[in-house]
Amino acid sequence: ALRHADQAARAAQQARLTGSVSVGLSPTTASVLGVPLMRAMHQRYPDVRLHMVGSLSGHLSNMLNARQLDLAVLFDTQPARRWSVLPLLEERLFLIRSARHPAQAPALTGKVALAQLGDEPLILPTGPHGLRSRLDAAFAQARVAPRIAMEIDSLALLMDAVDMGLGSTIQPWAAVGRYPDAAQRFVLAEVEDGPASRPAALCSLSDDELSPAALAARVVLGDCVRELVQSGRWIGATLAL
Repeated sequence: ALRHADQAARAAQQARLTGSVSVGLSPTTASVLGVPLMRAMHQRYPDVRLHMVGSLSGHLSNMLNARQLDLAVLFDTQPARRWSVLPLLEERLFLIRSARHPAQAPALTGKVALAQLGDEPLILPTGPHGLRSRLDAAFAQARVAPRIAMEIDSLALLMDAVDMGLGSTIQPWAAVGRYPDAAQRFVLAEVEDGPASRPAALCSLSDDELSPAALAARVVLGDCVRELVQSGRWIGATLAL
């Protein structure tokens, strides 16, 4: 599916590639992938101007539909009729608590089931966000009504609230990826229920609408994801590539 993009990338390495490309990442994805992608693009294609956008997945979908983005890593590909969609990875979800302000709740072991979380005060993003809709479906399947303590649509604020001990959250590991002291700051337990995972896909305009710079960036992004997952630096992620 990416043969056309691979050919474009190889051609670009032979001739100095110029132009611009816009890439959208959700906050969790950006915390793991953002810096490696920027570094790789700078090294491989220093004359390509990279425009990075960080926003919620639903907003990125709208921007892609409005042709304000060339590429985006998205979790909901329902509006993808006109897009090229390449499955990237599947992320396991974790219950995340503050380690410094332990809640009056059972201690976490390596894994936890949604059925155990009926009394857990949760801090989650709101309904339209791709993760929340997936969690709501998973809780419904587990026949548990989650106890929502707060709803926060900023990842930084959400994790600040968890860090302060105001509640727990359910997020991919990437939510703590930007904290160098994550192991001391947070306690994580993998959610073992089958539906409690999140697939991510690399979505773009159709190949014939993408510039050579955007085709090359799509290949670089896929390379970065593979390297991060295979090296063990993207914890809880399994490649779909």
